[in-house]
Amino acid sequence: MMKNRKLCMSSSSSSSSSSSSSSSIVTVLTEDLVLKILNKLTESSDRKTWRLVCKEFYRVESVHKKILRVYRQDSLSTLLRKYKDLELLDLSVCPRIDDFTVTFVFGSESNRWNRNLKRINLSRATALRSAGLEMIVKSFPCLEEIDLSYCWKLGDREAYALSCAKNLRDLKLVKCLGVTDVGLAAIAVGCERLEKLNLKWCLEITDLGIELLSKKCSNLKVLDISYLKVTNKSLSSISELRKLEDLSMVACSNVDDEGLHYLGNGNNSLQDLTTTFVSKLKDLKSLCSLKLDGARVSTSNLLAIGQNCNNLVEIGLSKCTGVTDEGIIALVSRQGNLKTLDLTCCNLITDATLACVAKSCKKLVCLKLESCDSITKKGLDELGLYCAHLEEVDLTDCSGVYDDGLKCLSRCSELKCLKLGLCLNISDKGLSYIASKCSKLQELDLYRCTGITDAGLIAICGGCRKLKKLNLCYCEQISDKGLKFVSTLEDLSDLEMRRLKKITSVGLVAIAAGCKSLVELDLKRCYGINDTGLWALAHYSPNLRQINLSYCSVSDMGLMAVMGNMKCLQDAKLVHLTQVSLKGLELALRASCDRIKKLKLLSNRKSLLSSDVLQMLQARGCKVRWVDKPLNFV
Repeated sequence: MMKNRKLCMSSSSSSSSSSSSSSSIVTVLTEDLVLKILNKLTESSDRKTWRLVCKEFYRVESVHKKILRVYRQDSLSTLLRKYKDLELLDLSVCPRIDDFTVTFVFGSESNRWNRNLKRINLSRATALRSAGLEMIVKSFPCLEEIDLSYCWKLGDREAYALSCAKNLRDLKLVKCLGVTDVGLAAIAVGCERLEKLNLKWCLEITDLGIELLSKKCSNLKVLDISYLKVTNKSLSSISELRKLEDLSMVACSNVDDEGLHYLGNGNNSLQDLTTTFVSKLKDLKSLCSLKLDGARVSTSNLLAIGQNCNNLVEIGLSKCTGVTDEGIIALVSRQGNLKTLDLTCCNLITDATLACVAKSCKKLVCLKLESCDSITKKGLDELGLYCAHLEEVDLTDCSGVYDDGLKCLSRCSELKCLKLGLCLNISDKGLSYIASKCSKLQELDLYRCTGITDAGLIAICGGCRKLKKLNLCYCEQISDKGLKFVSTLEDLSDLEMRRLKKITSVGLVAIAAGCKSLVELDLKRCYGINDTGLWALAHYSPNLRQINLSYCSVSDMGLMAVMGNMKCLQDAKLVHLTQVSLKGLELALRASCDRIKKLKLLSNRKSLLSSDVLQMLQARGCKVRWVDKPLNFV
């Protein structure tokens, strides 16, 4: 039960304002009402602003916080003592967390409240071993979901530690390369309540492990065995999972029609089968998701699917050959529930396809049309008229898209993601249409849109205040003037500005000072960027995790400022920094070796760097990509 007491305003307010605040409506709100208000705020920026209203709002947010994403490993213990009612703990950006840290933090008596934690994300925690996982499972008996994706060093001992999580319902082991049938058997026996399991890229798992899993985990609803070396025998076992609804088996090259026949005749509840075997798809009446990416299809194939599978929510035909207007019209004309349609590189389709899609699929949310050159204003006009729910549209490399087409598309006011890369015929006028009506836009890709200038950027920054991702690479008319308006986007987390020749450190300083949420930044070939801009980044952008400084005019001091002061930095591309000395590079690498995970360096530096620096990076799990020769056009 929530306490039904009254809230008081912060005592730090001045005496002159305290009398007026005492009569404010805030003072009579009970904690449960304040919590209801908080739960209505879905945007992180809104929640941050809300908790700054007064100390009591801050306290309520802390007490009832359910989800915590930790950006710095050294602050983990402090944060866990502060937030005492968590359900999800996300450590995916703390890849260096190890057994010692886990034992120190979670084994502490002061953190016994953590027993209510239900979900934990440990993806990419490559230093974690069985002892750490045992401590996590022991500390959180209510755990229902664990994500260990890309922990490629995990093996059977770690799988055995996981098997003690008796309440586990959702487990992700994507690319855990050391897990074999033995480890999977331990999980199957110990975690009988498992409902979702992702084994994608677990290459040591065979038919034997899948057979035991199918016998022991009868509650499985979602299973991903993509890229496994399994055969029809595995599908025969999987077909007996009565509750199975979603099966992904991409690139299972040892499976043929016989295996699909087992699934079709099995006792399962399959709703989603992701595979490339066209011949049996028409037999799955309740199919919800169809992905045939890269396959050769015909109009007759698509017609058969359209006639028999009328519950499709997702269709993926990316890079399929043989896709025509006739085939797509036959496929989608009865798909009233379709929400996602991927037609990437289906370059034979025209506006006729869009007309049918728009009128038949009015619930459409995501439409991908990359490299569909025959799409013009006429097709986009149909989308604007009928697809009011569209949130994502990819028009990359669609040469038939002009400003008037964007005007039609702007009627889709729910748009959150718009990709216009390589659309060489659009200008500032087209962007102004988008800015005027698509205020919910969060991602905009303008890669190599050479007709865009500061004026278009100013319009976008004024109308699309919720932008989180912005790609301006090779938009060479953009200058510091445009960047000053970009700096007003408080939620911007990902900014790509490759080869913007007109920008300088003046614009970068504005970005650093204004975009406090910045996480990824690409400055490759921004020749006007120097140490001044990097000092600003080091001071104002503590959350930056990925940066590309290749070809920038930075020196030892600037590089040291970035690599030494950015405590969250994990990925740095440092190719062809002509003003950085070998000693300066070594100092920068030493200063960041405790957290850096990926580096890109020129190969001619490999033989010059001291062996202890390279050994230190390797010991701490850093992957270095050595580039033989810089390419002038990249």
